[in-house]
Amino acid sequence: MVGIIWAGSLIASGMASNAGIDLVVALYAKDPAQAMLTWETIETIASNGIGNGNGEILGGVWTLLVSLAALRSGGLTKALNILGLLIGAVGIITLTPGLKDLVGIFAIGHIIWYIWVGIVLLGTSSKGETR
Repeated sequence: MVGIIWAGSLIASGMASNAGIDLVVALYAKDPAQAMLTWETIETIASNGIGNGNGEILGGVWTLLVSLAALRSGGLTKALNILGLLIGAVGIITLTPGLKDLVGIFAIGHIIWYIWVGIVLLGTSSKGETR
């Protein structure tokens, strides 16, 4: 469920930004300062509010829960699960003031984690046996 909420918030963030861009472009021709203020407002709400720009709490919680479940069930390799737990924890601690810059580590780590999960899943048949 957390993954669905996370995906929905990212999609909603993009939709809100896209909806506001036409207004800002039209306004820029008349009043560039007002256009900039309007865009800052849209960005604050869309990117930072809806899109989790204030930290990666949803992505961190989702990755942590998936990795924890896979670790308990043996569904993925132990090393992959440990990486997922670390990445999830990094995502969560990006909410801490002064640690927001760790979002880059979270993002790059997440890409590596997704690729590794894909490789593991592609190497497993429908019966759970390694090909």
